[in-house]
Amino acid sequence: MPPVVRFAPSPTGFLHIGGVHTALFNWLYARHEGGEFRLRIENTDTSREVAEASEQIMESLRWLGLDWDGEVTYQLDRMERCKEEAERLVAEGKAYEDEGAIRIRMPDEGSTSWEDLVRGHIEVPSEKLEDLVAVRADGRPTYNFASPVEDWLDGITHVIRGEDHISNTPKQIRVLEALGAPLPEYAHLGNIYGPDGKKLSKRHGAVSVEEFRTAGYYAPALLNYLALLGWSYDDRTEIFSRDDLVRLFTLERVGASPAVFDYDKLNHLNGLYLRALSPEEYADALLAWLREQGYEWDEGLVKKAAPLVQEKIGTLGEFPAFAGFFFDRVAPDPALLDGSGPLLAEARSVLADLEPFDSERVEGSLRELAERQGLKPRQAFQPIRAAVTGSKISPGLFESIELLGREETLARLDAAAGGF
Repeated sequence: MPPVVRFAPSPTGFLHIGGVHTALFNWLYARHEGGEFRLRIENTDTSREVAEASEQIMESLRWLGLDWDGEVTYQLDRMERCKEEAERLVAEGKAYEDEGAIRIRMPDEGSTSWEDLVRGHIEVPSEKLEDLVAVRADGRPTYNFASPVEDWLDGITHVIRGEDHISNTPKQIRVLEALGAPLPEYAHLGNIYGPDGKKLSKRHGAVSVEEFRTAGYYAPALLNYLALLGWSYDDRTEIFSRDDLVRLFTLERVGASPAVFDYDKLNHLNGLYLRALSPEEYADALLAWLREQGYEWDEGLVKKAAPLVQEKIGTLGEFPAFAGFFFDRVAPDPALLDGSGPLLAEARSVLADLEPFDSERVEGSLRELAERQGLKPRQAFQPIRAAVTGSKISPGLFESIELLGREETLARLDAAAGGF
C-alpha cells in the first residue's frame, strides 16, 4: 500500500528552515514510494496564529516545488470531531472529566515502544506518562490529541518529523490505541544546528524560507542543500536535481545525528547552480527576483548585464550592489580617485572618439593609455573602474563600459575628473 505522509506546520510565524526540511523529507519519501503528501495547518492554538502565515507557508512550499496532494486541511475545522471522539472515550471508560477538561488515561505499568524508522527501537516507561489532557476546559482539543486524531482520519501511514517530537510519540500512540485506530510508523529526523552547535535561530541569520528567497537564493539549490542535511547518497555527490532526489531518497540513508547548517556550503552550492544555468535561464531568474523585490530597472539592460555577473556572484541578491551602477550612478569613495584626475581626463579623451565602441576596442585603448603613462594595467584601471562603476570591485571593466555606452561613460569620467 503506498504511504500517506503529512506536513503539519503551525501558522504561528513564517515557515522556518527546520520546518521545510521536515516537509522536504516527507515529500521525498512520498514521491519516491508513489504515495501521497498531505498538508495540514495545525491551527488549534488560534491565539498565536500570525496573519497571513498560512498562505506564506503554502507559498514557500510552492516556491521550492513541494506540491501537496488533495486539499489543505485545517485542524480548527475538526474541533467538533475531536470533542466527539474524546466524549466517546469518556463513555468507554478510557478517559474522564477533570475540572471541565477531558483527560485520557495513560497506562500505569509497562512501557510504550515503537520501531523508529530512523532511530531504531525506542521505549518509554509508563511511569513517565501522565494522563493526557485531550480537550481543554474551554472546549479546544490539545495538540497531542488533535494531531493523532487527524492522522487517523487522514489515513496517515508514516509520521516523519523532527526529534523534538519524540517525547510526544508515546502519548500519541496511546491516544490512537484508545481510539481503536491503526498506528502509523514513526521516523524522527535529527535537528538542524547553526555553526555554533546551537539550534538554528535568528542569531544565525536567515531562518525562514522567505528570508532565503528575499536574499536571492535559487530554489533548486536550497532544496538540494536541505536534502543533504541528514541524508546522503554517497560521500562524493553534492549536486542532485529534484528528480534525482526523488529517485534516490530512502529513509535508510537518513541519519539520526543533528546536522549543521553551513552557510558557506549553501553559498557554494547556490553559486554552482546559478553558473550552470543557460544565459537565458539566468537572466529570467534574475529578472524574476528583481521584480519580486520591487526593482523597476530596464529589463533589456538587466538581460545584457546578466552575462557579466553570472560567473561573479553567488546569489541573485548580490546583483544590486554588484551591478546597480548600470542603472543608477554610484558616487565612488574619493580615496579611490585620489590624484587620478589627469588619468581620468586622458581616459575620457581616448574613449571619446573610439570606433566602434565595444569592449575589445575599449580594452585596447585603455591598455595603450596605461603603457603611455608608465602604469601597470591594474594601477591605471582601478581609478577608471571606480569612476565608472563607483566601486573597486565590479563586473569586467571593458564589458561594463561597452554596456554603459559612450555618452554615460564619458559623463561619469567627467564627473570624477572634475573633482581634482
